[in-house]
Amino acid sequence: MRRMTAIRTGLSALLLLGSWAAVGAGPAAASVPAAEPELSTGLLAAMQRDLGLDAEEATARLAAEKTATAVEGKARRAAGAAFGGSWFDADTGRLTVALTGAGKARAVRATGAHTALVRHSARQLDSAKREIDALKAPAGVASWHVDPEANRVVVNVVSSERGDNDVRAFLDRAKDAGPITVRETAQAPTPFAAGTVGGDPYYTGNVRCSVGFSVHGGFVTAGHCGRAGAAVRGWDGTHIGTFQGSSFPGDDHAWVSVGSGWWTVPVVLGWGTVPDQLVRGSAEAPIGASVCRSGSTTRWHCGNVLAKNETVNYSQGAVHQMTKTSVCAEPGDSGGSFISGDQAQGVTSGGWGNCSGGGQTWHQPVNEILGRYGLRLHTA
Repeated sequence: MRRMTAIRTGLSALLLLGSWAAVGAGPAAASVPAAEPELSTGLLAAMQRDLGLDAEEATARLAAEKTATAVEGKARRAAGAAFGGSWFDADTGRLTVALTGAGKARAVRATGAHTALVRHSARQLDSAKREIDALKAPAGVASWHVDPEANRVVVNVVSSERGDNDVRAFLDRAKDAGPITVRETAQAPTPFAAGTVGGDPYYTGNVRCSVGFSVHGGFVTAGHCGRAGAAVRGWDGTHIGTFQGSSFPGDDHAWVSVGSGWWTVPVVLGWGTVPDQLVRGSAEAPIGASVCRSGSTTRWHCGNVLAKNETVNYSQGAVHQMTKTSVCAEPGDSGGSFISGDQAQGVTSGGWGNCSGGGQTWHQPVNEILGRYGLRLHTA
């Protein structure tokens, strides 16, 4: 087994290195732990930098988001068929649940959530989105998702392509599926893989990507980074393991087995910019919550969850069930970790823009990946 002195300063290989005997296993979709772990000063600093918060505001927001995450499931069950979606409001620090009637409002408010009356249920909007998923989208259509606050399906169109005949025809067909709203975006999304360069990544062929989260037996990452059977090299060029499963497009997820002296730990790297972050579970943060990303190109950046279950139209084909964020990313960040507090959220897929001028990035939810491959998240 390689000597520990071979591990680079800043724990750059931790996500590719192995199981500490003192670290216990966790379930695939672990709940928020009862104990209150100390907040990472680096995580708070990244939130202050990217979200314009001070330390007190960042701490309060994380606490409010943790409460909202716990409330969301209870509120959804209380709403029943009247459920129209939910979102976190950073200004009030509360979760809002949309309802198609007032009959369930008292029961929902009893869970700690605010309520808002809407016309369309989440089931109706999800059905409309599925109909749009069945359409073939032209390149000028960037993505589409259900927006619970707007109570409509939002179709995002590249601004310069709004007048394109194929785009207009797609929008006409989409309107037949249900209530839609068209919004413009600056650019079309692309996957965030990169050609081989030096640094702390993993490599497959001539592609550089980033490790997502450790699981028992390996790690999860983006599917567009490699196909099943592809060999994987670590930051030092030595063999790590092999892609055991991969899907792209349609999905954008994969998992890599590790061996040859490598092992796994429940850590998201801070790259020496912020302290490394322990992963304690995978409770899914609501729309509106803060989220941070770690990748081998741009390291730590933070933003907000903008949408869930969005279909993203890459040039290689559509990818479904993605989460959209305002976090920036760049080529080489693909596959990297999205984390909210100490809860794993997903692996970086693609987006548009960069970390100099800003942009948006999508991730494939980690719980979907764990369920797809029957994996267990490695938690602290």
